[in-house]
Amino acid sequence: MSAVLRARGLGKRYKQRWALRNCDLDVPAGRVVGLVGPNGAGKSTLLKLACGMLTPTVGTIEVCGGRPAEGVDQLAKVGFVAQDTPVYTALSVADHLALGKRLNPNWDDAVARDRIRRLGLDPGQRAGKLSGGQRAQLALTLGIAKRPELLVLDEPVAALDPLARREFMQDLMEAVAEHELSVVLSSHLVSDVERTCDYVIVLVDSRVQVAGDIDDLVARHHRLTGPRRDPGTLPAGQHVITAGHTERQTTLLVRADTPVHDPSWTVGPLGLEDIVLAYMTRPADAVRDTRPTLEVLR
Repeated sequence: MSAVLRARGLGKRYKQRWALRNCDLDVPAGRVVGLVGPNGAGKSTLLKLACGMLTPTVGTIEVCGGRPAEGVDQLAKVGFVAQDTPVYTALSVADHLALGKRLNPNWDDAVARDRIRRLGLDPGQRAGKLSGGQRAQLALTLGIAKRPELLVLDEPVAALDPLARREFMQDLMEAVAEHELSVVLSSHLVSDVERTCDYVIVLVDSRVQVAGDIDDLVARHHRLTGPRRDPGTLPAGQHVITAGHTERQTTLLVRADTPVHDPSWTVGPLGLEDIVLAYMTRPADAVRDTRPTLEVLR
């Protein structure tokens, strides 16, 4: 599978502080990809590098076959909706569409105006007078009407109430289906990722901890509960992500290459949130398991 975004040894430093460091990443094309991780993991920095808003301190990044923001044609390939869904408060909705048309060579005015009509936005209304949900929808409209190959969204619904967030995500999914976009969506809300995305990347301390098709990851991760036991005695195909012990009992979260048939274990299913939290909270010196990424992208 081809990659719409590829990073190798990517890093961004501000004076003495690294916001992103030693990041290797492949984002598959034609997918809706959820990028999750704790605060400070480097998610926003990575996405801004992908859009050409920042330049790398070290390493390389390639997006849609080229260097981010290198020329008009490359800029046209990527749409971006930032966390604060930026709009110009003094400009009207119609002004935003006119500006989008002027700045973007592939602008689809019919798509933009149809979305504004369906959303019930008044073209003459100033953006500063819109609700948070309406501003987010206006920003999404600008990103979609640009007709990019890749749409990047950095925590686009973080400040919205649950209803506005659900409406935004539903509209995003409709746009993906209609325009066949590749999407990278960063979010702290795993529930939104699970509802919207079909591929997930967990980024911790700038490093990819796990990446793959969501259904595949859920199918291959299990909770094992049984008598206290050394995790090192597990078969080679069972990779321990986290381990917990009491005096008599051991609980493991494992990724299993094959079904677990050991009768000494009680095997339970895991949801995506359980899996994501396990990779986010395991010890920092744990060996990074890259196999899901390699298997899916080969």
